[in-house]
This record gives sequence, C-alpha cells and structure tokens, in this order.
Amino acid sequence: MTDIELIKLAVSAREMSYSPYSNFKVGAALLTKSGKVFTGCNVENAGFTPTNCAERTAVFKAVSEGEREFSAIAIVAGKGDTLNDLCAPCGVCRQVLSEFCDGDFRVIMGTPNSIKVVTLSEILPYSFGKNDLE
Repeated sequence: MTDIELIKLAVSAREMSYSPYSNFKVGAALLTKSGKVFTGCNVENAGFTPTNCAERTAVFKAVSEGEREFSAIAIVAGKGDTLNDLCAPCGVCRQVLSEFCDGDFRVIMGTPNSIKVVTLSEILPYSFGKNDLE
C-alpha cells in the first residue's frame, strides 16, 4: 500500500469523526505488517478527558482484533471540511504507538497532495517502554 493510499483511507475515516465541541476532525489509517488496515477517527466527549484520538482508535481496533505488529500510520486533520497541511500525533498517541511499534515505524502526515513521513523515534526520542520495566 502506498503512502498516498493510506492518507486517502485516513481522509475517509475522518468523515466519521465525532467532534461537536472542537469541530477539529481527525482520521487515521494504521497499516499492519500483515497488510491489513485499521482506521480510526477522533471521538470527543463533553468532559474532554475521555476524548479518544483517531490514532488510538485505530490502534485499539487493531489490537482488539489480534493485530500487534504495525508498519505505518497515516494521519489527517483539520477544522470542518478543511485539511491541515500537517497534524502530528499527540504525546499520548505517541506513547501508545511506542507500545507496539519500533523506532522505525513510519508516521505519515499531511494531505493527499502533500505528505511528510517521519519515524516514531524522530517524534518520540528517549521513549519509555517495556524494556524500561525489565
């Protein structure tokens, strides 16, 4: 699957966003190492703390269906019908990704017309993980 195809799936997932408070819609498409794709959108809550990001929605869907190995995630976001040029995952999402992904895991951000690809280790240096608990 190409990066652009993954971005387009994230754009489609974004349409399902439940964001009545911020109107900031986020979509994510998570590619497993086996080739499956799990999508997610952000789901807001009036209490804000229980809000769940699109990236975590995609990861939790995949994990709940037995997937544990991932190769890339595409993320798109923006207010209303507009896509931002770039939207990086929040700190909590980066930590969740680090639970299942190596430092070379690809994070694809942007729009169907312009993408930026970074690795998880680039956006989460000095991460805390399973090895720290041994």
